[in-house]
Amino acid sequence: MTLSVSIITPSFNQSCYLEQAIRSVLEQEYPAIEYFIIDGGSNDSSVEIIRKYQQHLTGWVSEPDKGQAEAINKGFARASGDIVAWLNSDDVYQPGAIRAAVETFEKHPEAGMVYGNLLSIDEGSQPFNVQTFRPYTLADLMAFRIIGQPAVFLRRALLEQTGLLDPSYHYLLDHHLWLRVAQAAPIVHIPRTLAAARYHSAAKNRAHTREFGREAFRIVEWMQFDPRFSPFFNHHHRRILAGAHRLNAFYLLDGGFYAESLTAYARAFWYHPVVVLPEIHRILYALLAPLGLHRLRTAYNRLRSFTKLSR
Repeated sequence: MTLSVSIITPSFNQSCYLEQAIRSVLEQEYPAIEYFIIDGGSNDSSVEIIRKYQQHLTGWVSEPDKGQAEAINKGFARASGDIVAWLNSDDVYQPGAIRAAVETFEKHPEAGMVYGNLLSIDEGSQPFNVQTFRPYTLADLMAFRIIGQPAVFLRRALLEQTGLLDPSYHYLLDHHLWLRVAQAAPIVHIPRTLAAARYHSAAKNRAHTREFGREAFRIVEWMQFDPRFSPFFNHHHRRILAGAHRLNAFYLLDGGFYAESLTAYARAFWYHPVVVLPEIHRILYALLAPLGLHRLRTAYNRLRSFTKLSR
């Protein structure tokens, strides 16, 4: 039996990228796809673009909502596919991504989630990096090994069991969901690039760097007291805390908060030194960047393009 797939695109005022996202879904060579676009009441040309493709969509709405999580959950509520995923309006699928995900689910009927590697692209859709992930365990995710969201696919039956996205999270809402899924069923890595994530000035990972750490520590507290995770937390707590501080340091540095980033890296090192060692170059940059060395900043930005949080 052919597994059916539901894709949801949440959208709000990103008309410059939306059409590329839509086409990357519609051009997938897989016969059983339903596609929903949940627009948050955009006031740019997004609705005109959606209408251009509406005959190829299973459904769409454009109405105010309370953010990304609520929009995606609206799409999940409409979805009927065996497999579900969401693709943000500034990201794109690679050709054959959906078929590769389905074939992996067919080979691994025990899996609740599959994920592939992720291309990084800029505002002009030019690639500058490939984020290559590894097969992760629940303990890895609890220690904030981050999986690129556009390359993730989920079993809808398991999603109904674990619950949808928590709307109170705005920055690590996907990681919070991956944790719940990985606690309930195995997750499987696909060693190929499935999607491309776009990095631009308005993206959350650039515009709100402080918020990622705040939500990471909120997840730490949740894991500590949730009975599904507390036994693992007690066993891995130093690695988990190191991972949270590392994630905080990573985004603080990207936001230019050098002293705070160094403090966070020091705390991560104290809890679990191995977690920090792959980012020595970032620590050196945090030490030297306040000197205002233009060449150093240029070299770092070039290196940053090939650095990923999820080693």
